[in-house]
Amino acid sequence: MSGPRVIVAPDKFKGTLPADQVAAAIAAGLRRGRGDADVVECPIADGGDGTVAAAVAAGFEFVPARASGPVGEPVGTGYARRGGTAVIELAAVSGLALLDEPAPLTATTLGVGELMRAALDAGATRLVLGLGGSSSTDGGTGLLRALGARLLDENGDELPLGGAALRRLARVDLDGLDARVRDVELLVASDVDNPLLGEHGAAAVYGPQKGAAPEDVELLESALHRLAEVVRAHGADVANVPGAGAAGGTGFALALLGASFRPGIDVVLELTGLAEKLPGADLVITGEGSLDEQTLRGKGPAGIAAAAAERGIPVVALAGRTTLAPDALTAAGFTAAYALTDIEPDLRRCLSEPAPLLTQLGERVAREFL
Repeated sequence: MSGPRVIVAPDKFKGTLPADQVAAAIAAGLRRGRGDADVVECPIADGGDGTVAAAVAAGFEFVPARASGPVGEPVGTGYARRGGTAVIELAAVSGLALLDEPAPLTATTLGVGELMRAALDAGATRLVLGLGGSSSTDGGTGLLRALGARLLDENGDELPLGGAALRRLARVDLDGLDARVRDVELLVASDVDNPLLGEHGAAAVYGPQKGAAPEDVELLESALHRLAEVVRAHGADVANVPGAGAAGGTGFALALLGASFRPGIDVVLELTGLAEKLPGADLVITGEGSLDEQTLRGKGPAGIAAAAAERGIPVVALAGRTTLAPDALTAAGFTAAYALTDIEPDLRRCLSEPAPLLTQLGERVAREFL
């Protein structure tokens, strides 16, 4: 008789351990606690950093590439590919983590467009874009330029890259836009429904996270207003599309190109095939670095819990720490939650050596639930 089947589907422990290593550590503990367990490792992401890694872990091929980084310097990056689908992660080419110092006025999404073009050159017919972790507030104009658009001032000269320069925008020329973009399916994985402009817009809400001082936020808001005005004059009014403010307005540019938007975890569940792996499972284990109120707002573990609970499968969450009350966990579909701090009071060790602690928790879960 075969042993219990367990799906291990954690997100990363941000800043300490990537999702695939989290899954491996938990799986090791499960096998130690229940040697006959059939353990399926399926690391996840929520559309931000780690999305390409989750796709690769699910069988996509990683395609290395060189592209322009957040301030124009070339960076080593890549995308995931399977069949006609390519998965591109903004954080891997235009992410805030790639900068030594924030560059809120000049950071660009040029590299994202370059990766899109590389995927199209390789024959992709469907581009999936994860928008978390952005460094820029350029309205996605760098992306558009990489695909052939021109952004011109009143003298007909090309504007510099970055959001601040958009204050001088006079015309957006889409005549040279790569024709393949209109034929390819564009899917945006993002949990952000912010519009481009206003108090809930890209500059006001997310600019400070990217190093923008109050005067920078005001400048960027003005620049994005100008961008929206010029694009509207060309017959496209997409500034209020839910998600247009995602990733410093990158959602705006993608909406202009006809993209559709879906919650990040829903897209990742589809890419990883996790929904097909759930039937027959006896237990699902998920988790992330901090299990808190943000988790319940569309983050990966909440999506996993909901998908498993729909099928009547118990779900255990493992985290570095958890601040959620038991009733909130239950309402979200979690059967139980354990934190590294439950077994190791030294927070420094939890941050520096999470893997062996996760293995200990995995073994404990095996004893208590299998």
